[in-house]
Order: sequence, then structure tokens, then C-alpha cells
Amino acid sequence: MQPSLLSGSNANANAAPSGGSVSAAIGSNSSTQDMFTTLLVAQIKNQNPLEPTDSTQCINQLTQLSQTEALQTLSSQSASNLTMLDSLQVLSLGAQVGSEVMVQASSVTLGSGKVSGSFTLASASAQTALVLTDAAGAQHRIELGTRAPGDVAFQVDPAKLGLPAGSYGLSVETSANETPAIEVAGTLEGVRMGASGNVMLKVANVGDVTPGYVTRFNGRSAS
Repeated sequence: MQPSLLSGSNANANAAPSGGSVSAAIGSNSSTQDMFTTLLVAQIKNQNPLEPTDSTQCINQLTQLSQTEALQTLSSQSASNLTMLDSLQVLSLGAQVGSEVMVQASSVTLGSGKVSGSFTLASASAQTALVLTDAAGAQHRIELGTRAPGDVAFQVDPAKLGLPAGSYGLSVETSANETPAIEVAGTLEGVRMGASGNVMLKVANVGDVTPGYVTRFNGRSAS
């Protein structure tokens, strides 16, 4: 009987691998899974299954082969399902083009029109301000005064503030030193698949974002 190709110092490799690690390996490297399957088949062919050195060795090898084939099939099916889900998401979000959405953002793109947004305070703030930082690092403050806990709405008027068109960083300053997430309102202008295969949304006043940054769909305006 020829020696086992997977025995000896590599005996731990005979243990059934976990589903997560094998699934990741199969999905990222098809040559590795082919090599592993080839080794198992060669091991089974080149030994006497009626006289194994270990009474459970042959069964373990056949079980590994079956598990590997099943994981290959599962990985292929998962990839197909993800592609289908991405396509369905594009179609679903495409139907929302033209709607106003709220997007969590740390920056805003200003033109000539007003931009609205909001943030939520966990505690009261005696002095509250929205701070816009331009490309040169200069800060422009919008004082919002005393605010109770809860939602705080704001509006940025570039003409009133004398702000030229461009991109500005957004942050909130409070007397309680909170750093709440900021939501910016904008019209959903388009939906596309990104270069890496992920879904990207083009939102006015914000730019390109992934769907996970959309916090609300407010519907289409009456106008």
C-alpha cells in the first residue's frame, strides 16, 4: 500500500475545515480547490481501502471529498445569488430616481441653491453650530443656538453666507462636545454599478455614495 499523501506531519490537514475559511478560500482561489480535490482523489486511488493504516482514514477522506464538492457548489451558488441581488437592488433603487433622499455625509457640495439637512442630539446643547470647512481649511459657522435633545434641522444658504461653489466638510459643535452624524438632503439623480461591482448612487449636494449611507427616502416633490 502506498503512503497517504495527506498523512504524517500534515495529519491536521485531514480534519474537516470550517465552512467560513474554506468558503473564502474557494471563492478567492479556484486553483487551490482543484489541487486539494486532486490530492484527495489520488490518495483514495493509491491505497487499499480494505486495509487502511487507520480504520477511519478512508471514511474521513471520502467525507472530505464530499464536503469539498459541496462547498464548491455552495460558493458558486452564493456568487450567483449575490449577482442577482445586486441586479434587483439596482432595479429597485432605479425606480426611486428623482426622489429626495437623506444621506449621511461628512461633506456637502454647494452650488447656488440652498441645502437642507439635520442631525440628532442625545443631550441638550446651550451653544450649537454647524461648521463648514472649505478646501483651504477656512471654517464658516452657522450658529444654531440652544437646542434640546432630538432632531435639529438646518439650512445652508450659500448666497447669504457668501460661500462660493465647491465642496465643504461638515461637522457639528455642541456645548456637550457631541459629534452627531449629519444627514444631507438631496435628489437621487442616478443608480449605477461601480467598478468593483457594488451599487453606487448619485445624490445631488453629496455626490456618489453606496446605498448604506441613505437614511431616508422622502419621495418626489410636488413640483
